[in-house]
Amino acid sequence: MSIRPLTATATAGGALLGMTALFLTAAPGAAAAPQSDSPLPVAHRGASAYAPENTLAAVDKADELGIQWVENDVQRTKDGKLVILHDTTLARTTDVEQKFPDRAPWNVADFTAKEIRKLDAGSWFNKRFKGERIPTLHEYMQRVSRNGQRLLMELKAPELYPGIEKQTLAELRKDGWLDKHHLKKKLIVQSFNATSVEKVHELKPAVKTGFLGNPAASELKKYAKFSDQINPRHAAVTKDYVQAIHGVKGPHGRPLEVFTWTVDDAATAVRVARAGVDGIISNKPDLVRDATRGLGSGLDLDY
Repeated sequence: MSIRPLTATATAGGALLGMTALFLTAAPGAAAAPQSDSPLPVAHRGASAYAPENTLAAVDKADELGIQWVENDVQRTKDGKLVILHDTTLARTTDVEQKFPDRAPWNVADFTAKEIRKLDAGSWFNKRFKGERIPTLHEYMQRVSRNGQRLLMELKAPELYPGIEKQTLAELRKDGWLDKHHLKKKLIVQSFNATSVEKVHELKPAVKTGFLGNPAASELKKYAKFSDQINPRHAAVTKDYVQAIHGVKGPHGRPLEVFTWTVDDAATAVRVARAGVDGIISNKPDLVRDATRGLGSGLDLDY
């Protein structure tokens, strides 16, 4: 924050008393200084309240908003390519029903990357995003790298894609995301599937991992063998539960972290921040950032 001293001059009956007081104030137009102890705002599927989810447009919107962390979902096509999409079917967020009317239920795994490339993944959200495509993992990583962003990557329904953990790590390595710098500061891999999270840890122990869910406090030590984070839905977040999670050390010898989801209103954001969460995943990450500035746990999230 840029600051400047202001001098206040007191007068009585028009006479100068010569008393001055110094005040600190923000210079006009100065940006607020970042709060290091704030919960991290994470753009859910990119800034998906403002651009079509899991597209490069959503990544860029998060960057425009000043959001460093983005979350995405990884799946695999029929011909073995990794793509970024949340649903296991293409129906909700593309025009697949019009392009391939006889291919119901339009599962991602039943389409080749070339076929998926033909789909419009933007018009469903807003006509100004017409022509937005489903990116490959490689394209997505290039854009995140270009923007200087960080990534919370979810392996979506990995039980449908045997070996996707190894394949994803290989792609990340090829794109330069498994070096020490990225592993320490820029990458977390998570899943609702505990077996998949454990597999990622076995294959590359240095990768920071997260389990999506809210296991009982009595089970935390079991998850802490392979997961650095426990990431529950916001409704499951209480101060006691967060403290229980923080009280257990993960596979890297650090307290387990808590990233909660999906929070899109200020009141809920403040509640979970005061409960001590370390990150808040949101479709409106700018709203979360502004509502919770300075309320976070203060944990050092870098390894």
